[in-house]
Amino acid sequence: MFLQAAPETEANKRLYQGDLDQMGFVMNLSGVWGWRPEVCEAFSALRGLLTNQSTLTPRELAVIVCAAASSLGDAYCSLAWGKRLAAASDAATAAAVLQARHSEGLSPREQALCVWARKIVKDPNATGADDLQSLRTAGLSDQEIFDATAFAAFRLAFSTINDALGVSPDWQVAEAAPPEVRQAVTFGRAVAAQGA
Repeated sequence: MFLQAAPETEANKRLYQGDLDQMGFVMNLSGVWGWRPEVCEAFSALRGLLTNQSTLTPRELAVIVCAAASSLGDAYCSLAWGKRLAAASDAATAAAVLQARHSEGLSPREQALCVWARKIVKDPNATGADDLQSLRTAGLSDQEIFDATAFAAFRLAFSTINDALGVSPDWQVAEAAPPEVRQAVTFGRAVAAQGA
């Protein structure tokens, strides 16, 4: 990352310990968020509030993140969420979403969410009522459309902070992703070297 390491505080020690407990290592992105761990916690809580009260499925959320992150060119979230989408579907489907290719492995709802997430990233001012009608035709309610839009925007903000401040994907995150997902992520920052 481009920032210096944050001075140690109780708050960022909790952040790093959370990584160790959940992942077995401190994630590179936590080095950036170590400057404002309370913002990271608030961001996570807000995201949880949105997703815990949404009828979008975990698989649909993974589709949204993969479509948005890959459209942004964010390798970190593409690898992490590509692994999740592969587990919820299969590696070929996850790779297709990351490469913006059509996949028979996606439902009509998921296909519509892919298109929508990419539009949000590329040019949110170019969306129109017809885009929402396509989502409704695929079976999404207006609340689900709001939830999908807010979730994509939250993920976009998170990715933008990490990418702008030079965070490279952890080699452990890349290694945990299926080969098809790793091969699909040909964009963004290079994976950090093992032991770096």
